[in-house]
Order: sequence, then structure tokens, then C-alpha cells
Amino acid sequence: MNAAPTNSSPRSPGSRPQQLDAVSKAIIEQLQEDGRRSYAEIGKAVGLSEAAVRQRVQKLTEAGVMQVVAVTDPMQLGFYRQAMIGLKVTGDTTAVAEELGRIPSVDYVVLTAGSFDVLAEVVCENDDDLIELLNKRIRAIEGVLSTETFVYLRLHKQFYNWGTR
Repeated sequence: MNAAPTNSSPRSPGSRPQQLDAVSKAIIEQLQEDGRRSYAEIGKAVGLSEAAVRQRVQKLTEAGVMQVVAVTDPMQLGFYRQAMIGLKVTGDTTAVAEELGRIPSVDYVVLTAGSFDVLAEVVCENDDDLIELLNKRIRAIEGVLSTETFVYLRLHKQFYNWGTR
């Protein structure tokens, strides 16, 4: 498991980041290194009791600052095709992003600036599933003008321990 920023609340340039003290940041960093680390172990590292760490972790997760999740290897679970799909959209990009977010195969959606309006990462069992996802689900969303698919050949790096700054 790893602690990562939550995706349950959208971030925007106008939104203010949570003000975290040094201890909360240290707790997050401990969980980013090892999401299975015990509260007692974290407490020793940051100078708090186990109960105080538990309480802080609960507040951080309830506030949407972080979530503790299991990160899996899709190939080990039978998902042999991953891809990033760039979408050009007409109209409301947030409506398209919300519709993409409802598709189980889509695990990551962001609004972007530049060549694409929206990027969506997908995890599929195989190429046939990817083709069906593109043709029947994604390209069928109202407002999608075009897509460009970037098929992953090999995952080279994926880390969630970028810290808290």
C-alpha cells in the first residue's frame, strides 16, 4: 500500500492547499515509503503516540489530503494492456471527464491544456478489450471529437513517494 494524494476532490489553481504541520507531513512521508507501516512505528519516527498517529491519519484521509491504497501490478492480475488516451473534446470538458470516470476500465482522468483536452489512462485485459472500450464506450461519449491512444509497452517507473514539500 502507498499513501497518495486523493483523487476524490478536484484540484484547481484557485483552490487553497491544506496547511499541514511538519508532523503531518512526516506521517504522510512515512506512509508513502510503506503504506503498511504500523501506527506505533510511525509514532516512534515522528514523536507521537500510536493513538495520536491514528487520529492524524484519520483526519488526513477524511479531509481528502491522502488515501492509503494497495498499488497492484495490472499484468499480475490479468490486465495485459494499459494505455493513455488523449481526447479532443468539443463543449464541456468536465462532462466528458465525468463520463470517463464512470467507466470501470478507466483509472485516471485529467483535464489538460495543449494538444488534448482530456487524458485518460485505461487498464484492459487485452487488445480486443481496448478496441471495444475505444469504439463502444469512449468514442461514443457526447463531445468526444477524436482520440489518440498511447499503448504502454513497458512500465519503466511508477513511484508515489514524492513527499510533501
